[in-house]
Amino acid sequence: MKKWMRILAFVAGGALLGLLYYHFFGCNGTCPITASPWRTMLYTGLIGFLLSGITAKETKE
Repeated sequence: MKKWMRILAFVAGGALLGLLYYHFFGCNGTCPITASPWRTMLYTGLIGFLLSGITAKETKE
């Protein structure tokens, strides 16, 4: 359960940062990623997902 909460937190944090990036630095429609808030949130959420896997501690089984 903790594993999924960590991943969810990273994805939600990434999406929130993407929304903030779109709000403050988004372009006027010519940029493929930052032209839409949904697309920006999708990409930054994906980056958050990838970061959650990189920063996870390895467990011994």
